[in-house]
Amino acid sequence: MTSLPFMSTVMGSLDSKGRVCIPASFRQVLASQNTAGVYVYPSFFENVLEGFGQIAVDGLNARLATLDPFLSPAHDDTARAIVARIQLLPMDDGGRVRLPDAMIAHAALKDRVAFVGLSQKFQIWDADAFAAAEADSIARMKAQREREIAKLGGEGA
Repeated sequence: MTSLPFMSTVMGSLDSKGRVCIPASFRQVLASQNTAGVYVYPSFFENVLEGFGQIAVDGLNARLATLDPFLSPAHDDTARAIVARIQLLPMDDGGRVRLPDAMIAHAALKDRVAFVGLSQKFQIWDADAFAAAEADSIARMKAQREREIAKLGGEGA
């Protein structure tokens, strides 16, 4: 099953009750995957929240199904780090979800947030923290491009 990708960066806000409005384009992707709300978990790589739909959950479950649930350390590590921390958050008619307080604290979310589309998933960042991370990502991509050009002997310049 193919799905629409989560694309673009959309700015939003976190209200005093801990609610955010999932961008309409992201809700469209979730609906296309028959996701009843949105799956969210706190990233263990960065201070952000990872959001996704049913296809990502199905893929994760398929990968876990290839591992012995009783004898595989990889099974338990993946399940503890991701599955046990995922929450399915219901959306109201306006696309708002209530983020759990622990997730808000993990991502250090304040009033302005950034929803960042990453194809199969999206992230919810504090807007100021995202600006710095985005600049770092762009700098790494520029450096990677320069390395590729150098490998080609400068042909791509």
